[in-house]
Amino acid sequence: MEKRAFGKTGMQVSVLGFGGGEIGFEKAPQEDVARLLNGAIDAGLNVIDTAECYIDSEEKIGNAISGRRKDFHLFTKCGHPDSPGVADWRPDSLLKSIERSLKRLKTDRVDLVQLHTCTLEDLQRGEVISALQKAREKGYARFIGYSGDSKAAKYAIECGVFDTLQTSLNIVDQEAIELTLPLARARGMGVIAKRPIANAVWRYATRPDVGYHQPYWERLQKLKYDFLKADPAQIAATALRFTLTVPGVDVAIVGTKNPDRWKANAKLLEAGPLPADKFEAIRKRFKETADAPWIGLT
Repeated sequence: MEKRAFGKTGMQVSVLGFGGGEIGFEKAPQEDVARLLNGAIDAGLNVIDTAECYIDSEEKIGNAISGRRKDFHLFTKCGHPDSPGVADWRPDSLLKSIERSLKRLKTDRVDLVQLHTCTLEDLQRGEVISALQKAREKGYARFIGYSGDSKAAKYAIECGVFDTLQTSLNIVDQEAIELTLPLARARGMGVIAKRPIANAVWRYATRPDVGYHQPYWERLQKLKYDFLKADPAQIAATALRFTLTVPGVDVAIVGTKNPDRWKANAKLLEAGPLPADKFEAIRKRFKETADAPWIGLT
């Protein structure tokens, strides 16, 4: 598994990381999570990213691999202590949430704690940033980051406080390529790409029921990339390789609850970066097709 420097953090991260949302939301059995994560770490994965609002994801990760803490980099997020749709940006709440995350993950420190889709207005007030800085001072986290998109992500970079950025980037969501990634690279920030395979929305023959899949599916219907005529595995490979070919991306986070999926995901990268002509063809098609509202989607 290829590894890249994670900004100025000193961490060398595997280009493919594990996203912990699905094991929580899809109620993956603990034994499956243990087999999945241990197998992935054995095969070279060293980035695990989760959040306090992913139901019991943190607990499952802690139960599965806390005994291997030196073998991987552990990232989590804060800002939605009770459920994904209910934010609480009070400094005391953020600190309590981080403390709870450490207990769930069975560790005394994470490598990175991130504000989870905090709004631009809340960022500008500064209290949320101070809370993360305090968490770092207390030794709860080695580094602090921002997870989000568009104008809020741009502000998070420009304020000069955060070590890392996690942002949406894929074949149908490319605002970050011009808006934020050049700025993040210039500041030496570590960059995590979320949704790197666009939720695999090519799987759906008709508009999906899942709400956060719908905008991506609708965009894909307009883009009509030539490579969408290939088999699903080849489409996924092209999509993932595209994201990891974008300059400035250090690691792409992919979630699964299937213990055997990790090997399949890793296999998608065997061909290496996407050739320049194919990469530019995707970029050109996106620029020609994207409507003004095609902003980065959280």
